[in-house]
Amino acid sequence: MFTMAFRGKKYRAKVALIEQDKLYDLAAAVALAKETNTANFDAAVELHVKCDLDVRRADQAVREMVTLPHGIGKAKRIAAFVSDDKIKEAKDAGADFVGSDNLVDKVIKEEWTDFEVAVATPDMMRNLAKAGKLLGTKGLMPSPKTGTVTTNPGAVIKELKAGRMEFKTDEGAVIHMTVGRVSFSQDQLQENLATAIEAIKQAKPSGIKGTYVSSAYLATTMGPSIRINWQTV
Repeated sequence: MFTMAFRGKKYRAKVALIEQDKLYDLAAAVALAKETNTANFDAAVELHVKCDLDVRRADQAVREMVTLPHGIGKAKRIAAFVSDDKIKEAKDAGADFVGSDNLVDKVIKEEWTDFEVAVATPDMMRNLAKAGKLLGTKGLMPSPKTGTVTTNPGAVIKELKAGRMEFKTDEGAVIHMTVGRVSFSQDQLQENLATAIEAIKQAKPSGIKGTYVSSAYLATTMGPSIRINWQTV
């Protein structure tokens, strides 16, 4: 197990700035995340939320979309599986990979998944379902629930490029989200973080009556975690 004893002096010095038993409000958490960044590059600022859900039950798994007001500082690679009449629209909107059945065949035959988000028109879903196991395992299958199955792919692609992103619970019922970069201003990060948290709150499954979120932490890519006071957000 990787313990503090194996951490570098710089990392340990950053950890010392955090009160381990304290729950931080958003402003303080963002400021501290920037201060405790240890990377020599423009690290991502990440939100990690532990939910009290049984994600083995379909009605308790969270999968939604949110548009962060300031984006995340990195454009996602988008694959657009669209009908022939929508190819130009998808390309003009900025999709990185665009095709119809030929692009689906590439996924199936080559197990190609060199993209981060998939958008599809409804007529492509029947063929794309043949790659359902591969794409589903990687969380890349388009879904009407998240708006990535659409008759208006151009608009959706533009929104995704501008900062719209998906968030979902993993097998451990944890939601991991990038909410910006260390180079963002305090206000930009705070606004993005507040938007992300509100979206997670709104995504609470209707059948959950008790505790929904047990803990939430903010951290940079290589920095220590800062616990957020979820109850005051």
